[in-house]
Amino acid sequence: MSLIADEKLLFESPSPQDIYCYTPALCRGFGGRIVAGFDLGGPGTEKLAGPRSDSGDYPCGNQLRILLSDDGGASWRESASRLPMLHAMLFRAGRFLYAIGQSGRLVISRSADNGESWSAPAVLESEHRWHQSAGRIDFRHGKLYLVYEQRIPEAPWPGVSPVLMAAREEADLCDPASWTFSEPFRAEALFDRLAAAGWRHRGGGVPGVLETSVIRIHDPDHAFFDPEDRTVLLLMRAETGSGNVGAVLKGVERPDGTLAVEPLESPAGSPLFLIPLPGGQLKFHIDYDPVSRLYWMVSSPKVDGCRKPGLPWYEACGDRRRLELFWSSNGLEFASAGMVAEGRGKLDSRHYASLLFDGDDLLVLARSGDCRAKTLHDGNLITLHRVRNFRERAK
Repeated sequence: MSLIADEKLLFESPSPQDIYCYTPALCRGFGGRIVAGFDLGGPGTEKLAGPRSDSGDYPCGNQLRILLSDDGGASWRESASRLPMLHAMLFRAGRFLYAIGQSGRLVISRSADNGESWSAPAVLESEHRWHQSAGRIDFRHGKLYLVYEQRIPEAPWPGVSPVLMAAREEADLCDPASWTFSEPFRAEALFDRLAAAGWRHRGGGVPGVLETSVIRIHDPDHAFFDPEDRTVLLLMRAETGSGNVGAVLKGVERPDGTLAVEPLESPAGSPLFLIPLPGGQLKFHIDYDPVSRLYWMVSSPKVDGCRKPGLPWYEACGDRRRLELFWSSNGLEFASAGMVAEGRGKLDSRHYASLLFDGDDLLVLARSGDCRAKTLHDGNLITLHRVRNFRERAK
């Protein structure tokens, strides 16, 4: 399949064998500025100048870097601040830019100068350990809705429970009192019900869900449209040992403003949890485009069957080398729009991407690697890809 995007190198690790590039994130700043974030992890991060998270992929912690572009992504420069967090989402709300992430604790940082500098992270919750990636945030009713995930104590990977969070856009989002949290949703009972019906995890591991994106259904004819506009769908990566399988739950905002994560039922009344989703076995990013009225997703579909035995866990799925673009009219069933990027060498990776609409084009920021990378999982590059006139690819 021919590529539909160009590629630009934004960052490369100063030490590919022990400093790795993780969690690419994109958002729109003020005045047309594009803001890109990623964190650096690995045993070599102790050599980095600036603060690092208290908890990270390795004991020495991770560091969030933020880059800025004022010419549509042609050139980039680093923000003045480096932040001690990982798994960050970047977003604009009210008069500020924000980065919400984790340092074991759930933390958030604010920029009052369009990304030039960032505040010391404020703690939103410290009783639990947290996890996520750069998933989609939903903006509606003057509020933002996102999912971050609580780690389940002592549970093996993935071992997290989604928590739906909401706050008013104009509020002080660095104040924990500005946020409403749902109870964490434990998905074990849903997997147990599937197992009782004969389903099994095909990789021999522990099933779970993680790395959630929040979408809203806008079509009144959609089976899951909520006429009161207080329901969102939570699309999640599913750890099942199989490729191209994701999961879905629903988030509900009750009349009193409290939040809940609940199982979803099909229109026939049967449970709907695991769904066919290209690249659903790995982190994906989805967003709704009001111009085309379509959902667009960038993911890493698996093309070689179930997990292969005898290979390292990060290579056994054969999915970290490629990024493909998909579109959907209903947010649940997707068609291919073409290949965004594909690594050709053994260590060439292009995965874990985030997307951003940029006029008629689509920007994709990827966690990448070349022949110098440690592994397919622990890459040494952050790359930016532009799909021009992307809407024309919905056929």
